[in-house]
Amino acid sequence: MANNKNKNNNGKMSLEEAGRKGGEETAKTHGHEFYEEIGRKGGEARARQNDELKNNNKKNN
Repeated sequence: MANNKNKNNNGKMSLEEAGRKGGEETAKTHGHEFYEEIGRKGGEARARQNDELKNNNKKNN
């Protein structure tokens, strides 16, 4: 019997398959600018987290 990694034993969609399908639908409805914006926002949030970690490490040392 073939093993289908995209289906669970109960015939439901796997998380991997659900994510892929959702990503494809998002790509159909949003343009390049959308992905630039969410990437920028994510980068800014991560930079703030890094700054907070650096400040906490300085206080603890």
